[in-house]
Amino acid sequence: MIGSIVIGLAAGMVAGMLGVGGGVLFVPGLVLFVSLSQVDAEATSLVAIVPVALVGAYQQYRYGNVRVPDAALIGTLSIVGAISGVALANVLPERALKLGFAALMLLVAFRLVRKALREPGTSPGPAGSD
Repeated sequence: MIGSIVIGLAAGMVAGMLGVGGGVLFVPGLVLFVSLSQVDAEATSLVAIVPVALVGAYQQYRYGNVRVPDAALIGTLSIVGAISGVALANVLPERALKLGFAALMLLVAFRLVRKALREPGTSPGPAGSD
């Protein structure tokens, strides 16, 4: 129970600060510290992310950082992706899911580090300025 509380608080803070949705911490945290299977952790993460995403999106919207048309398009297409992903997760071996998740996290980390090193001294500008 304490592991779940710590995972929830940490994921919520990271989601609010970095916009990652919490799943980056939820899934490995649930597998490593709560002993859920990869499929169960992914499913639990999807449910847990809903309130986190809603609160984070609302707060970011209040600050003027949300591009509503882009968010609506991404959200709509994500529904199709989620349905497809769940169907695929239920037929793939758990080891393949773990390796796929790890590979995705490594790829994203590599790209973020590379981009940060290429753009030293950048600071966030007003919403919509990218």
